[in-house]
Amino acid sequence: MGKTYKSYDEEFKKTLVSLHENGKKIAELSREYGINESTIRPWIKKYGTITTSTGETTNNDEIIKLKKELQQVQLENEILKKAVAIFSKE
Repeated sequence: MGKTYKSYDEEFKKTLVSLHENGKKIAELSREYGINESTIRPWIKKYGTITTSTGETTNNDEIIKLKKELQQVQLENEILKKAVAIFSKE
């Protein structure tokens, strides 16, 4: 008989992260909601806010999205550079 895993929706995870950021300890959240601490920690890492050196706040999801976008733009720039080199030879 296999293990069954309980899944939590994204909104619930963000709510727990918000509670943690507002001062609740992980142990308290674990006891209150019946969720293992090792389950909550990755949510905090993923959905928690990060304050940058300029004072802006962001989260890991946004950073990952921006990295992918940057990679796409860099690829497009390389393609354009090669196209310019090809057309400038003619």
